[in-house]
Amino acid sequence: MSQPSPVLAAPRIPEAVHRRRWAILGVLMLSLLIVVLDNSILNVAVKTIASPAPTGIGATQSELEWAINSYTLVFAGLLFTSGLLGDRLGRKKVLLFGITVFGLASALAALSGSPGELIAYRALMGLGAAFVMPATLAVLMNVFERDEQPKAIGIWAGSVGLAIAVGPITGGILLEHFWWGSIFLVNVPVVLLALVLMAWLVPDSKDPKPGRIDLPGVLLSVLGLVLLVYGIIRGGELASVTDVTVLVPALAGLAILAGFVLYEKRADHPALDISYFRKPAFSAAVAAIALVFFALLGVTFFSAFYLQSVRGYSALESGLLILPLAIAQMLFSPRARLVVERFGAKAVCTAGMLAVALGLGAFAFFDAGTPIWVLEVVFFVQGAGMAHIMPPVTVAVMQALPREKAGSGSAINNTFRQVGGALGVAVLGSVLSSTYRGGIEGHLGAVPPGLREAAGESIEATLAVAEKLGPAGRGLVAPAYDAFLDAMHVTAIGSAAVALLGAVVVAVFLPGRTPAPGAERASVPAGRAEAGESVTR
Repeated sequence: MSQPSPVLAAPRIPEAVHRRRWAILGVLMLSLLIVVLDNSILNVAVKTIASPAPTGIGATQSELEWAINSYTLVFAGLLFTSGLLGDRLGRKKVLLFGITVFGLASALAALSGSPGELIAYRALMGLGAAFVMPATLAVLMNVFERDEQPKAIGIWAGSVGLAIAVGPITGGILLEHFWWGSIFLVNVPVVLLALVLMAWLVPDSKDPKPGRIDLPGVLLSVLGLVLLVYGIIRGGELASVTDVTVLVPALAGLAILAGFVLYEKRADHPALDISYFRKPAFSAAVAAIALVFFALLGVTFFSAFYLQSVRGYSALESGLLILPLAIAQMLFSPRARLVVERFGAKAVCTAGMLAVALGLGAFAFFDAGTPIWVLEVVFFVQGAGMAHIMPPVTVAVMQALPREKAGSGSAINNTFRQVGGALGVAVLGSVLSSTYRGGIEGHLGAVPPGLREAAGESIEATLAVAEKLGPAGRGLVAPAYDAFLDAMHVTAIGSAAVALLGAVVVAVFLPGRTPAPGAERASVPAGRAEAGESVTR
């Protein structure tokens, strides 16, 4: 009697779930769309929110950074817990909980009366999103067989491109016809639709042997990240890295994060299983995610000021100008798996990183008269690069773990993405702020002492003071543009350097081309096995 070839099988996917898997993916993409849409809308609205009341709420550049960072830091800090809760209690349950909190927080953010309130409600939105993002990817891994997962993840990642396209355009339309709070209120009807579809279509799944929740680990990670990024932002505000209010929180944050790593190594049920990082491909994948979002989100933050303040485009026009980036992601993300199958993850991700670095570095050559077609080509190159990075590295992370740990794997994937993005906004935002302040200070001598400090905060603040001073302030406009462009050039070079570092990481540590799956699973029919099992190497 012949013996079957040894195959490590994943738990069976029920036939009823398998039949509706693409409809389930559509619901998951809608949930992801809501979360990413909100952030892409906010990037277009920063200029409006920075304007004095009643147009905006007079947020400073630092407060704008915290409106983004409060969300991303809470999100990143709670991803460990939300991933574990999804594996333990059921991914559908945490998905429904997260999207409900996100919708309620969106309504509250729309009614914010001050920058402080906006920051607080954005943090609450981050809490809701922390339970949404990992659950969408974890559900995906549990409704698709292994051989279909790369295709599904590519489509899932392509929905990010759709959100990037829809977000700025939607934000621009809303800001032209309604008050700034409408960019958050628009989330509410979409959340209600998503709740109905989730309850109807999405199946529940969980780990049959969950571990305990690592509360100390979560608290250490949140506290460490908040202190570190606060110190970085404070350094940008003061244009100094030696001030005690910069050094103390930054060094304390680093020390707490170091303690977090040591604690996780010894914990019985760690929020972050450090042993995953012993696999070079896994470590390279999460590092690539962090580095590319560090570089990209920092540039995305200042590109809104470049397009609107320097080039004079409206919020809607700025959103339309970013369309090539989104179109490239939507076109190439679902097809990235085909390129990986032919050339291997190492070559594809390295090329993607180099394309992103090229696009980011191009900002160092932009000025007030750069042709629009050049800007559009640069955005398209960035989007194409991202489309050939995110699907392969996400597949590398998720398929390195067993299916029952999909929530934890998704949490790791999204944590590094959000932490990288948060630090990118903080670090590159601080570089932008301090460089701008240094460039504009010499031109503020004629500004009344009571307005001088505020005038050096950002280009929007300088232009607002110039307008307030009337004819006496006209001499500030050109220096403000020049100082901002100089600051943007410095920041662009820094972001491109980070992307190049990412290219080196993936070129060295990601695996090259692997044999076709069919060659290693001859005993299992192509497509979905009769028993509903997928194969893990």
